[in-house]
Amino acid sequence: MGKLTLILGGARSGKSTFAEKRAKQANGKVLYIATAEAMDEEMASRIEIHKQERPSHWQTLEIPLNVGKSMQNYPTDVNIILLDCLTMLVTNVLLKVNPDPDVVDERASDAAVVEEIEGLKTAVSHSHADWLIVSNEVGLGLVPPYPLGRVYRDTLGRANQMLARTADEVYFMIAGLPMRMIHDDS
Repeated sequence: MGKLTLILGGARSGKSTFAEKRAKQANGKVLYIATAEAMDEEMASRIEIHKQERPSHWQTLEIPLNVGKSMQNYPTDVNIILLDCLTMLVTNVLLKVNPDPDVVDERASDAAVVEEIEGLKTAVSHSHADWLIVSNEVGLGLVPPYPLGRVYRDTLGRANQMLARTADEVYFMIAGLPMRMIHDDS
């Protein structure tokens, strides 16, 4: 089984840059899993910039949902898998469960995200590659003023905790600087 590293931080904290640097330093074959979907022009532009910035020899898979299930049977000889990012994966799950943002089913949302994370954890545990998973820490800011935003913040926080509990390493990024977190096993 490979190693799981979870990289958390706020927007523009340097999470992706740190993860990509770690992947490059591993001097191995890298598989990049992109979870974002281009739902508008701005997002399409951001995705295109990310594609251009990645090394051309990295293999990229675009998997917006069911990452764990997709990867369980994916035959690969890579030794690093970089998933960027869990934040968008959770967004995709929540939007599928809640197509109308004014009608939010918190229980169904939470169950769908737990299923996604459990599938991801299973894929990681069956993989020989080291995994780098990037995610936003959204619990440090304001409480969103609308129901879907609050469910998103809470659900992503629980998803981050689920992965952090099983991760070999967890980093928290602030202003491009990594802080290594430790597990409190007490």
